[in-house]
Amino acid sequence: MNHRKQLMNMVLLALFVALIFLLGQTPLGLIPLGFCNVTLLVIPVAVGSIYMGWRNGLVLGGAFAATSLVSAFVKPSALVSTLMGASPLLTIVMTVVPRLCIPLVICGVYHLLSSRQKHAAAAVAAACGSLTNTILYLGLMLWFYVLCGIDNTTVLTTIAAVAGGAGPCEAIAAAIITPPILTALWKIRR
Repeated sequence: MNHRKQLMNMVLLALFVALIFLLGQTPLGLIPLGFCNVTLLVIPVAVGSIYMGWRNGLVLGGAFAATSLVSAFVKPSALVSTLMGASPLLTIVMTVVPRLCIPLVICGVYHLLSSRQKHAAAAVAAACGSLTNTILYLGLMLWFYVLCGIDNTTVLTTIAAVAGGAGPCEAIAAAIITPPILTALWKIRR
């Protein structure tokens, strides 16, 4: 029975990694709202972290970081390409560190809240994971712009736009989508 559970976890982990790469490298991972694009990449990380634990969550966070690195090197945004020109190493740190923190925050929040209501705890944990990604990524971008001596007015404008638009929308999307997926997975497990 133990081998069956391990095999199921490996298959599920591989499916989540594939889903992260699919969402990260195609338009399927974005919900265009007109004024901003909401990314869905945190959702598989949240579901996998809550369902399979923080260790597997770190693998999923690493997959999120890897797909973000591919985007940063292949088709970077104007802000990322500016930092890339100044310091590729800082760009890698800015891309990887927030994505590895997501599952740790999600698992921590979920374990703090899950004793009462699992679905609400999953929603709050997913939202916190999404906000962790947004805050750390943009915070590191601003800090690295300052460290490299790059004009940071564009970054400040972007941070204000994301803080008022995409960041909260991503957190809400993660909070709404994660609990039903987990409910289905918990039913399958039983």
